[in-house]
Amino acid sequence: QVQLVESGGGLVQAGGSLRLSCAASGRSFSRYAMGWYRQAPGKEREFVAAISRSGRNTNYADSVKGRFTISRDNGRNTMYLQMNSLKPEDTAVYSCAADLTGDGTVVNGITYWGKGTLVTVSS
Repeated sequence: QVQLVESGGGLVQAGGSLRLSCAASGRSFSRYAMGWYRQAPGKEREFVAAISRSGRNTNYADSVKGRFTISRDNGRNTMYLQMNSLKPEDTAVYSCAADLTGDGTVVNGITYWGKGTLVTVSS
């Protein structure tokens, strides 16, 4: 069992930055590909970014490429999402995801989910 706890959400003006963190329990963090997903009000959950078990490979949704950076520290059991040049359409609950068998990019393949942290971007 892996428990995931997100932090770092909040209210920010358009053009600003936030850094989300995802802290994982347990000693098997490096066994999981990790990802960030988001869900805006009235919309389905969507993929944002994913990172491989070693941290060498990353994937991003087209909507965040060039603005968001995903990273992980396996020694600290923590994953991060640096979000720059935020836009009002980035407003959503951002959830951390752990994928035991895949690459973290497929929502139906996620093994564990965090509860999420709210990011609100004002115009």
